[in-house]
Amino acid sequence: MMNTMHMTRRSLVTGLAACALLAYSRPLRAEDLPKIVVSKDPTCGCCTGWVQHLRQAGFTADVVETSEINRVKVRLGVPQDLASCHTAEIGGYVIEGHVPADAIKRLLAEKPVGKGLAVAGMPMDSPGMEMEGMGPETYEVILFGPAGHRVFARYSGAQAL
Repeated sequence: MMNTMHMTRRSLVTGLAACALLAYSRPLRAEDLPKIVVSKDPTCGCCTGWVQHLRQAGFTADVVETSEINRVKVRLGVPQDLASCHTAEIGGYVIEGHVPADAIKRLLAEKPVGKGLAVAGMPMDSPGMEMEGMGPETYEVILFGPAGHRVFARYSGAQAL
């Protein structure tokens, strides 16, 4: 009888672990997404395009227009080599530049140790940087933080590679 009880406990623990893994690995739904707060220069059109991309992906976005965007970047600890045209905050992370919505959703689901994600510069055909007649650039989404930088994802336009 003791052996049967052990198997039952093991089955229970295994079942609970499987449920937790399933809940952790399921994609985030729009209602699960925290609000994203985007700081941008009032004259930047590509930033507006990026916000539209986020909203189409299910994010609720608040936009703060400021001519002091560099102060925002310094306050949030964005490395100079990863700087772009807008900076956002979501779920305790910093998002710098034209990071695709899918990469942000993955960040929120996986919760890696780091300060945030960045796409340095303004890669052609990244979300918000779409231009007719221009082919997409391949670019990296970088996870940055106190431990340094590492590639989190690679994209061509808005498509993950």
